[in-house]
Amino acid sequence: MTSIGDDLHPGGATAPYPTRFREAEARGRRLGRPLRVVGRVHEVDEGLMHRIGQAFWRCDPVGQRLADAMRLRAGDSGRVTMSMFRTALAEGLEAVPQAPEALVDFLTTVEATPSWIDWELLARGQRVYHRLGQNAGDVLLQLSLIGGYRFGGPTDLLVATGGLTGDSTVRRLGETQKWATALSVPDGLRRDGEAWRLTVHVRAMHALVNSSFADQWDVQHWGVPINQADQAATLGLFDGVVLLGSRALGVPVSRAESRALMHLWKYVGWLMGVDEEFLVDTEQERHRLNYHVLLAQADISEAGPLLSQAIVDAQTTLHYENAARVRGIFERERLLSMLTVFLGPASMRELGLPLRPPWAPFYIGLLNTWRYRTPWGRRGLDAWGDRVRARILGRYFGASEPEVAHLPAPTPEKAPQP
Repeated sequence: MTSIGDDLHPGGATAPYPTRFREAEARGRRLGRPLRVVGRVHEVDEGLMHRIGQAFWRCDPVGQRLADAMRLRAGDSGRVTMSMFRTALAEGLEAVPQAPEALVDFLTTVEATPSWIDWELLARGQRVYHRLGQNAGDVLLQLSLIGGYRFGGPTDLLVATGGLTGDSTVRRLGETQKWATALSVPDGLRRDGEAWRLTVHVRAMHALVNSSFADQWDVQHWGVPINQADQAATLGLFDGVVLLGSRALGVPVSRAESRALMHLWKYVGWLMGVDEEFLVDTEQERHRLNYHVLLAQADISEAGPLLSQAIVDAQTTLHYENAARVRGIFERERLLSMLTVFLGPASMRELGLPLRPPWAPFYIGLLNTWRYRTPWGRRGLDAWGDRVRARILGRYFGASEPEVAHLPAPTPEKAPQP
């Protein structure tokens, strides 16, 4: 069996980078002006750009070996079944007698806590993230998710896999929210914690998507389906961008709080299989890296407007506790108002979204002034974070049990032709 991670240039590519690399650099420079300032980027680091370009060819090798083993035919030596994986994830390798090598390697890797982890600092980062409350939820949806749809590649893969379009929109958004909110639960990232299991589950899911879609994916143009460059971009949308967006909404974040939150996401990125060279300790390092990753991106594709409009329209179909129709309309308008401010008119037109006046960021800024800058507001931040977590999950799942996406059924590798 040939894995997409076997060669530096999968699919027989001979160019140093996929053709998407830097194809819309002028647009990236325009969109990245704020990042260039906060990242203190005086000139483009061509060495870093080269490493990002090469990273489009690379996947997560440990995860890929697991996915390849899961795609073996029944009876093949070394095959990992879905039951084996679920049992090992929940109960440990000792619960799977004679576990296949690929499963042992995968679990051993994710259970080997890196030497740089500081559990006390990570716990502080979880509390910072929790106390961001609705601000984190808003920025993740608007700047991180919809803002990320302004570039081709991952968006096209989401459409190809059936994610965030049609009837699956609310379910897929809810699955992402379930994972994101679990990260702030104390001790959730310890080996037996829910956030740890969910993060490792997502890593395996990415590997299976990579393995299943490699043959039908335009690797020469996009790189491998889920690659290290896009993984680094996604991590930057979850840590650095959340900090920038929360500050823009009036949330004060100290240097110590920033460092704690970055440490939290550094470990999450490590668990997800992101290359060590793209894991950073400080916000400034992330903004600098994000600027270079932005320059490497492709232009917007047809998938971007499709996904963005589906998310905006989905706001009217969520599970609201009361006055569902009115509340749905309000949340849709609130989302459009915040997107207009965060993304700007040009990006809104590219995504096919209507512009709205900036009333939502205005009232949110006033609320955040009270929450974070008065003793009465600060005393209630932890309880507010609890309510926000419950509200988000309730809106997306209703009475159903919140969960993340099931692992896609592995497509067995075709038997070789005689």
